[in-house]
Amino acid sequence: MARIPDAFIDDLLARTDIVELVGARVPLKRQGKEYAARCPFHDERSASFTVSPTKQFYHCFGCGAHGTAISFLMNFDRLEFLDAVDELAKRAGMEVPRDTRQRNEDTGTRDLYAALDAAARFFRQQLADSAKARAYVERRGIAPEIVERYAIGYAPDGYNGLRDALGTDERRMQLLERAGLFSKNDKGSTYDKFRDRLMFPIHDRRGRTIAFGGRVIDPEDSPKYLNSPETPLFHKGRELYGLWQAKQANSKLDRLVVVEGYMDVVALAQYGVSQAVATLGTATTPDHAELLFRSAPDVYFCFDGDRAGRSAAWKALESVLPRMKDGRQAFFLFLPEGEDPDTIVRQEGADGFDARLREATPLSEFFYAHVSADVNLGTLDGKARLAERCKAYLQQIPDGAFGDLMRQRLTELTGLGARASTPETHVPVQRAHAGAAGAQGGRRGPAAPKRSLVRGAIALLVQHPPLALALAPPYRFAELRQPGIELLAELIALVRERPDLRTGGLLEHFADRDEAAALQKLAMQEMPGDESTWSAEFLDAMAQLERQTLQQRIDELQAKRAEAGLDERDKEEMRALLGNLAAARTP
Repeated sequence: MARIPDAFIDDLLARTDIVELVGARVPLKRQGKEYAARCPFHDERSASFTVSPTKQFYHCFGCGAHGTAISFLMNFDRLEFLDAVDELAKRAGMEVPRDTRQRNEDTGTRDLYAALDAAARFFRQQLADSAKARAYVERRGIAPEIVERYAIGYAPDGYNGLRDALGTDERRMQLLERAGLFSKNDKGSTYDKFRDRLMFPIHDRRGRTIAFGGRVIDPEDSPKYLNSPETPLFHKGRELYGLWQAKQANSKLDRLVVVEGYMDVVALAQYGVSQAVATLGTATTPDHAELLFRSAPDVYFCFDGDRAGRSAAWKALESVLPRMKDGRQAFFLFLPEGEDPDTIVRQEGADGFDARLREATPLSEFFYAHVSADVNLGTLDGKARLAERCKAYLQQIPDGAFGDLMRQRLTELTGLGARASTPETHVPVQRAHAGAAGAQGGRRGPAAPKRSLVRGAIALLVQHPPLALALAPPYRFAELRQPGIELLAELIALVRERPDLRTGGLLEHFADRDEAAALQKLAMQEMPGDESTWSAEFLDAMAQLERQTLQQRIDELQAKRAEAGLDERDKEEMRALLGNLAAARTP
C-alpha cells in the first residue's frame, strides 16, 4: 500500500459504490440508511452483515468481518491488495499511480504470467496434436468439455519441445526458467522439466496460470505426479488446484471437497461434483485451511482409509482446528482400500459419492477417536492422559459454541470439568452486539456508551471525518496528558492532509495498527442527530479540551509557584493563560 499514494486510495474509495460492488456478489436488502444480508464470510441464518454507503465500509455483527471495498475484494475474491486496487481502478476508469520500481516489478510479473500462459497454450496444442496423449485421455474417460474447462494439455516426450517452441531468445529463456519450466543437469545444460506428461495448469484466484502439475502417461515412469517448483508466483502451500474452476461453476460454494490428485478433481467435476479441489503434493497447510474456509463454510477431506491416509487427515485437522469459528464445519471421508474419488464416482456416480459425503466423520468425532485410540478410558490414569493430551488442541479453537461443545465432550469422556473462562471472556463484543440487534428485529449498530471527551471526539471523527476541517491549527489540546490525545491529534492531522477522507478510507489507513479494532467499534456505533448536531458536539468537545489544556498549564505554574516561585516570564504566561481561559468560558 505504501507505494500507492494515500490520496489515490481515498479518491478510489470515494468513486467506488460499495453497495453495488458487494451487491453483485451478495444479495443485499435495504434497511434504513444501510443494506443487510447473510454474511458471505461465515455460515448463518440471520442477516448480520451490513453495508454502509455513507461510511463506505461493511461489517458483520456475527463474525466480526469488516473493511472497505478493497478488503472486501481481498477477502471475497481472494485478491492481493494491489490486485484489488487494480480491479477497483478499472471499474472506476482510473490509472493506478506507481513509482518506477513498482512499474518495473509489475512489468516483470506481467512477463512471467505471459510466459506461463504461452506454455499453457503450447501444452494444449500438443495434446491436440498427439495421438498418444489423446488416446490416454480417452482411455481415462476424461470428457472433452472437462479438458476444456481445466485447460488440460500435454508435454511432449523429449528434452527440448517447450524450449525450442518458446525459448526464442535469452530473455525468454530466463523467464521460462523463473517460471519453473526448465531443469538443469550437472553440466549446466537447460532442458524441459515436464516431458511425456499430461499437463494440468494451476490457476490463481484471478484465473491466471501460475504453475503446472504433470501426470505420467507411461505407468513405468516416475514420479507419478510432478509439480512446478516454488516461484515468485507459485507457493504450493498456499494454492489449491481446481479452486478457480469450482468458483466459476458455483455462484456460491456451500462446500469444498479436498482430494489428493488432479485426476480426482477432474473426474468428480465430470460427474457433476464441481466443488472438488486438491492440495499440490503437500499436506494441508494453515494457509490451505484459511483459503478453504474463506471459500466455503463446509469442508470435506477425502483420504484413503489406510495408515498414510489417516495420518494425512490428522495433519489436515491440526491446520483446521484453530480456524473452526462458529458456522464452519469440517468432515473426513475415508475411502475403501484401493479406491480413490476417481474410481468411486465412476462406479457410483455423483449420487453415490454424495451419499458417502453425508456419512463422513465430523471433525469432533475424528478428533476424539484419534486422541483416545491408545487410551484406556476405564482407568483414572487413562482419563487424565486424555485430558492432558487434548488440552493444547482445545485451546487453539476460537471462542464460541464449537469450542464449548468440544470441551463439554471431553468432560463427558473424562468426568473432568472444563476450566473455561467466564462467559464474558469467551463472547466477542461483535457476537454480543449481534444477539442484541437480532432480538430487536434489526441489525443496528451498538448504542454509543458513556465516554470521555477524547473518546467522543474520536468517535465523531471516525464516523464523520470532515468535521476536522472546521478546526484550525495550532492544536493546543495535543499537550493534554490524557489517554487517546495522540490518536485524536493524528486523526485531525490526517483529515486535514486528506480532506476527501471518509470512514472507509480512515479505517483502511489504520488497518495494520493496534488502534484498528477500537476504531472499527467506534465506526459501528449509532449516533443520533444530523450533521449540524454532530458538528456542534465535536466543536464543543474540542473547546472543552482546549480549556482543559489551559487549566493543565495553569495548574503546572501554580505548583511551580508553590515550590520555587515564578519568574517574570512565568507570571506573564500565567496572566495570558488566565485571560484565555476566561475568554474561552465566555458564551
